[in-house]
Amino acid sequence: MSDTGLSGRRAQAARNDELILHSARAVFVDDPGAPITAVAKHAGVGISALYSRYGSKEELLRTLCRSGLERFIDETVIALADDREPWTMFTDWMRRLVDADTSSLTLALAGSFTPTPDMFALGDHANELSKKVFARVKSELRPEIGVNDIALVFELVAAVRIGDVARTRQLRHRYLATILDGMRATGVGKLPSSPPTWQELSSRWAG
Repeated sequence: MSDTGLSGRRAQAARNDELILHSARAVFVDDPGAPITAVAKHAGVGISALYSRYGSKEELLRTLCRSGLERFIDETVIALADDREPWTMFTDWMRRLVDADTSSLTLALAGSFTPTPDMFALGDHANELSKKVFARVKSELRPEIGVNDIALVFELVAAVRIGDVARTRQLRHRYLATILDGMRATGVGKLPSSPPTWQELSSRWAG
């Protein structure tokens, strides 16, 4: 078989994989209990094509959530390289991650499968990077705000969902702007309770 034929197959496999992951995200964010056959139907591929890449629904969920963690890490590395003043860096990072919508995966899938050790390692790495972003912007924030408050802000905003994708994005940015104003040091009044701990956040993945 020619090299062209091989590369054509590889390209098709890559396209199918991207399509499957896109469909898996859409299906499982909407209904975490959906069967894996619903992903194949949404993607328009045969179930055999899906199973040739992912041996089980759990394996597909792991891949989906691992890609979300990697996206979070990539955006946070970009933020840490941003040498603009801290508040601009921080708010742009928040907006980019709201658009990346990795927190919808957490809302839908936390506790629904068993993460692998490498996923916990990625989660810990993401948390350490978030701490570095937080350290840069801390002086701009209300003193009661903790780094793990930020993770739940992403989840609160991700919970805003209506049928229209463009309108959902508009509303998410509306409420993110409202929350950011409340997080800033100019806010008045003391916040109740304390920030969540990293253990509280990560324990949700234990099932």
